[in-house]
Amino acid sequence: MLVRRERPGDIDAVRAVQVAAFRRGHDEPPEAGLLDALRRCDGWLPKFSLVAEIDGEIVGHNVCTRGFVGQRPALGLGPIGVLPDRQRQGVGSALVHAMLGAADASDEPLIALLGSPDYYARYGFVAGSTYGITAPDPAWGAHFQVRTLAAYMGQQGAFRYARPFDDL
Repeated sequence: MLVRRERPGDIDAVRAVQVAAFRRGHDEPPEAGLLDALRRCDGWLPKFSLVAEIDGEIVGHNVCTRGFVGQRPALGLGPIGVLPDRQRQGVGSALVHAMLGAADASDEPLIALLGSPDYYARYGFVAGSTYGITAPDPAWGAHFQVRTLAAYMGQQGAFRYARPFDDL
């Protein structure tokens, strides 16, 4: 498996991964529309759109976009998707580890996400409240998590995702 930056020719395959990963029934999942909107917003950071490739096929994708803690820059992770027939094979883990490394190497202070505390704890994510960082929606509770990186300087306050997340 190779984890790398997304290339311009990958856009359709990446979108297909997100559709397949999140599809429930016949409707297109909201994650696909979110990805489309993120690509068009000022929070899009191409270097943080990563794909997992096996034998030349894109089987997974994750993305971080520009978020903020108060007025200070941070990253928001998501969506992250893996083709259903490739799930539970380490693809998602490889993508998360690669993203943590890329963000840390780029001197980003932290990554925030909304997800399962049981799953994301293995990567060092903890409830945002641990660091005084509040979720955009207080109902998210412990599902709103952050992972601090080497450049973290004690940022506290309300977290804001890139604008398209507001439309979910």
